[in-house]
Parts: sequence; C-alpha cells; structure tokens
Amino acid sequence: MENLKPIKRSPARIYFGKKYYRLKRYKEWIFGNKNFALQKEENLLKHEVFTHKTVLLRELKNVDMWLQHNKVKNLKIATQALNKIVIRPGETFSYWRLIGKTTKRKGYVDGMVLHYGQVTTGVGGGLCQLSNLIYWMTLHSPLTVTERYRHSYDVFPDSNRKQPFGSGATCSYNYLDLQIKNETKNTYQLVVYLTDTHLVGEWRSDSPTIKTYEVYEAAHRISLEYWGGYVRQNRIHRKIFNKEMQLIGDEFVTENNAIMMYEPLLAEPVIV
Repeated sequence: MENLKPIKRSPARIYFGKKYYRLKRYKEWIFGNKNFALQKEENLLKHEVFTHKTVLLRELKNVDMWLQHNKVKNLKIATQALNKIVIRPGETFSYWRLIGKTTKRKGYVDGMVLHYGQVTTGVGGGLCQLSNLIYWMTLHSPLTVTERYRHSYDVFPDSNRKQPFGSGATCSYNYLDLQIKNETKNTYQLVVYLTDTHLVGEWRSDSPTIKTYEVYEAAHRISLEYWGGYVRQNRIHRKIFNKEMQLIGDEFVTENNAIMMYEPLLAEPVIV
C-alpha cells in the first residue's frame, strides 16, 4: 500500500492539467484502436447476469438536499444515454464516450462534485453514483474492467454501508473514465433506469451465466500518518463460483488508498 499525503496544486495547474488530459482522451477516441460499443438494442437480452440498485436521495453531512434532487435530474439524462447499450465480443464500453460532456444545453444542472476532498458544485454533478453502480455490477459479471479510477478521498463517514469501502469508480469528464471490455464470446447489455426512490441497473446477456461472484474486502485498515491526517486502505477481491456453487477461483481486483476527510474515531462521551 502506498503512503498518501494531501497535494496542493495551483488553480492554473489544475486548469491546464484538465485541458491536457481531456485532449489526450479525445485523441484516443479518434485515433485509438479500441472498438467502442455505440449501439443500443431496444429488446432486452434474455438472461439477467446481475442487478443492483442504490438509493437516490441520501442525507449527507453538510450537503444541501437541493444538490441531491439536482443529482436525480442529471442521472435521468445520463441513464438515457447508456440504457440498453450492447457490448459485443471485442467491444469496449466507455462511460464518457457514451454520455458525452455534461452541459446545460443538454439539460444538466448543478450537482454535487467532490474536488480534492471538498464538496463543491458543478454542472452534471452527482454522476459518480451511476459509475459506482456500473462498476459494482461489472465485478459480478464476466466482463473485464480495463480502466477505473478510485476515490482519492474518503469524504463521508460510513452510514448503512452495504458494499465494501472502495468498491466504486470515480468519474470526471472525460479523463477519469470507466471502461469495460467484453472479452467473452457472448453479447452483454447494460440496463439503467430510475424509479421514484432508486437508481437501478442490470447486466444482461444473450446466454445464461455459468459463474457467479462474491466481492469482498481484505486488509482493511485506518492509519494515522506522519503529516497528521488519517488514511484508509483496503484490497478488493472476488470469489468465483460455478453453477453448482462450488468455489473455483479467488481473484484480486484492486487496492484502495484514500485520505479521510473526517475523524475516524468517535469522541469520548461527556459525563455530566
């Protein structure tokens, strides 16, 4: 596990850095040799591989609820761009290639954005909930994650957490992308939509699945660093089972290192 320390960068460094990496991504899209998935299939593929849903409105410390409601508006637009996309053998799903830039002209509104561990606002904010969902579902499928970025900061304390810490994928147009390649012989389809209360996702396939997966964390620790802050670390693994639910594999997926933006230990109760 690497040692982390907050890095202060000037506004100019951040601005020109984004410009550079965005241009680099555009060049990859135009001149690269990846075969990107771009087609939709209106009819749902027959077999469900994995499904998951997450709550749309959460009360977060020091975050106004209007940002949560605006997030829902942004998710409605983004899910329309991704819903029913098919990934054929050899194709690569690119989160940002399909969604495109989040602009007011497309209907996106200001939502919550995490910037170097601080809560701020930006047009299209809140779409990390969608990339998190897709990444989590993909870990429960035979598809291969070829590009994913971890969250560098742990901003909010755990509250009813149902997934391991670090099992999401941060996103920022267009250089922090989530890319998934279909290295199988089957075709897969992404289904994403909103209900009144949840963001819902499915991976579907034209063939029944013969494997299931159990994602878990290992080596979780919180350490006090020499510079005075806390760092949270873990590793993500997944167990693989055959149709008879026999364990046939145990894979390392990724490791996470995040600077904690809150005090990890509860304060001692005050006795009166």
